Amino acid sequence: MGRTAPSLLPRVSRLLRGYGDHLKLARLRRKYSAEMVAQRAGISRKTLSRVEKGDSAVALGIYARVMQVLRLEDDLAKLAADDPLGRKLQDIALSPRNRAPKRSTTPPPTKTDKPKEFS
Repeated sequence: MGRTAPSLLPRVSRLLRGYGDHLKLARLRRKYSAEMVAQRAGISRKTLSRVEKGDSAVALGIYARVMQVLRLEDDLAKLAADDPLGRKLQDIALSPRNRAPKRSTTPPPTKTDKPKEFS
């Protein structure tokens, strides 16, 4: 019996399908056969078909190997590169905190200290 993965949001599923379509188009533009790409990526033809359909059960490493064959591996650096929400959360945490005033460097006089007499 196969494992069941948590379902993705419809929007994320559409994004993955679009990503698979982009990989397929990149392969076709290069006039590479599916068999050749699968062989160079070290995967089966069926797995490549699942990648090109945007299957969420396919490991990210397999997507990366297909991208490497298509010479698109630099695009991996673009994944999650722009994180506006994360930056806002970080900026909130980095805001200066209100602090108490600094202590003076000279110690306050104690009761045992006698005042200096002037002559």
